[in-house]
Amino acid sequence: MRNRLAAESSPYLRQHADNPVDWYPWGPEALERARREDKPILLSIGYSACHWCHVMERESFENEDTARLMNESFVSIKVDREERPDIDHIYMSAVQMMTGRGGWPLTVFLTPEAKPFYGGTYFPPVDRYNIPGFPRVLAAVAQAYREKSADIDGTVAKLLAGMRQMESYESTAGPLGPDTVASAAQALQRHYDAENGGLGEAPKFPNTAVFELFLRHSDASGDPRALEMVTHTLRRMAAGGIYDHLGGGFHRYSVDAHWLVPHFEKMLYDNAQLTSLYLDAYRATAEPFFAAVAEDILRWALREMRHPGGAFYSTQDADSEGVEGRFFVWTPAEVRSLLGDDADLFCRLYDVTDGGNFEGANILHPTLEIEPLADLFGIDADQARERLAASRQKLFEAREKRVRPGLDDKILTSWNGLMISALAQAAGTLGKDAYLAAARGAVDFAFRDLWAGERLLCTYKDGKAKLNAYLDDYAFLAAGLLDLFEVTQEASHLARARQLADILLERFWDERSGGFFFTSSDHEELLVRSKPAFDGSIPSGNSVAARTLLRLHHLTGEAIYLERAEQLLRLFFARMREQPFGLAHMLGALDFFLRKPKEIVVVGAAGAPERRDILDRLRRRYLPNLVLRAVDPASGEPLPALLQGKGQIDGKVTVYVCEAMTCSPPATTWAEVERLL
Repeated sequence: MRNRLAAESSPYLRQHADNPVDWYPWGPEALERARREDKPILLSIGYSACHWCHVMERESFENEDTARLMNESFVSIKVDREERPDIDHIYMSAVQMMTGRGGWPLTVFLTPEAKPFYGGTYFPPVDRYNIPGFPRVLAAVAQAYREKSADIDGTVAKLLAGMRQMESYESTAGPLGPDTVASAAQALQRHYDAENGGLGEAPKFPNTAVFELFLRHSDASGDPRALEMVTHTLRRMAAGGIYDHLGGGFHRYSVDAHWLVPHFEKMLYDNAQLTSLYLDAYRATAEPFFAAVAEDILRWALREMRHPGGAFYSTQDADSEGVEGRFFVWTPAEVRSLLGDDADLFCRLYDVTDGGNFEGANILHPTLEIEPLADLFGIDADQARERLAASRQKLFEAREKRVRPGLDDKILTSWNGLMISALAQAAGTLGKDAYLAAARGAVDFAFRDLWAGERLLCTYKDGKAKLNAYLDDYAFLAAGLLDLFEVTQEASHLARARQLADILLERFWDERSGGFFFTSSDHEELLVRSKPAFDGSIPSGNSVAARTLLRLHHLTGEAIYLERAEQLLRLFFARMREQPFGLAHMLGALDFFLRKPKEIVVVGAAGAPERRDILDRLRRRYLPNLVLRAVDPASGEPLPALLQGKGQIDGKVTVYVCEAMTCSPPATTWAEVERLL
């Protein structure tokens, strides 16, 4: 018989619907039963693309004996962390306090009042890796709950005090030091891996927020080393196995220091952020390579991750046919059977050997530049490129016939906000209408299928949206709308961004000490009402909200947005100085606040080719703190204070560059504008 998870919409929860475990979804039914029967709760949190979540399911949750232990002694609750990041954040914090580390699957034992007292991540079925076997853990926890209630009460009290302390911040009253961003960037540069790019040793994550900060620092200081760290890292990542050289897109992270062997899942949020970072690198350097990688990512997303209604799915699994990476790896025999005479050229470039580089098979990754490879085979470079492109296409088409990794086809508002930003930035930077259409399609989906009257919902699956949206949903979607506005100059996008920001200020703002809570004032009451500041694999909602409020202030002139943004930055300022790695995205918002944006006004008829040319040139420049308005004098639209009196000169398209409340003289040629930049 299927358990209760069969009725859930989450693909991750439904993966567990046939387990012999008497699973509950999170909700009052499970919590009431735990209280009524005085049983501890076993809370298991994961997500559909998580390899070790699948392993623990096969080893433990599908095992009849283990399931019987769980059913006899616990009320077992399964949570999809992507649907319930509020729950995940609370109990991940508890496990990190208990063990010093976190990750998924997350396994937490709670009192019937949902208070944590023991936990970990993956537990093997028997003692292994210096980790106790899961059945032994179950028996010990059940016994402790029956016999050592005083000890458990003491543990709960310490954890709750620690968790509340973690969510406590003290606002800075003095000046926000202008050297803070530079000092943070320089501190983070000490962890840079000069050989392989990236930060630190294995495992290697993209850490997009840190490298965005390096770009900002390079722009502000002229430090060429910071720019080199970004470009070298992005080149090394795109040459590694973490990048899918046939289908485009990046896997989640590399288990080694060389970007070679990834965990093979592909996450929408990673690829959206990496698209933006590669586009930033292109704008900063004008090197086509970075634009080409960004476009490859978007081709993957539009081909494989797009819902027919316009929004984007969440993740692709690491496993197919029960084996991690099987869909992506190759043997020499497979390559030779498909490529014939071109096999040697392809295998030499992409490191396809009989010994393999991953469990006897081969992860594709280029090991040579094209010119030396062509010399090695006695052909010219253009011919080598042509043959390799044809080979990649043949292998891609053959790969499409394999059993595909699982797709988590739920739609998350927050992650779609990140993708809207990426698409809008690509449309502006590369001038391609297809990206603009895709961004608009995702926005239309959000306000058609994820909008419930006067509020957002968090997730959508099988024709139904549910769950009150979180801080990230509002902040990321508002940021995407502002990116789209700066490309289109369509007032509806700005109006919607303001609407979302106003809801944040009304329902999420902490009136006592400032900053945004992760959940709204009418959200389900949980153990702690968190106020996240630290970046994880996605930026913290508070950091995105801070920059969004600053942009809105400069676009609308509304003082409340600036006031709240400054309060927020002051609240987290001390943590920015102490822990820059975890607050890199917040430091980007601080840079926007301290340096003040370049507010650029382009005045001219909407259809004028000269206006379009200047806007296109501006969007191809790396201007991290840009606020861009284009005004058609004939439109009659009401204008904010910044635009008052900004007219055309002699009927020509005219540009004003304003900083710190001071505007330049009017410029009517690109050469004049470029000097002002």
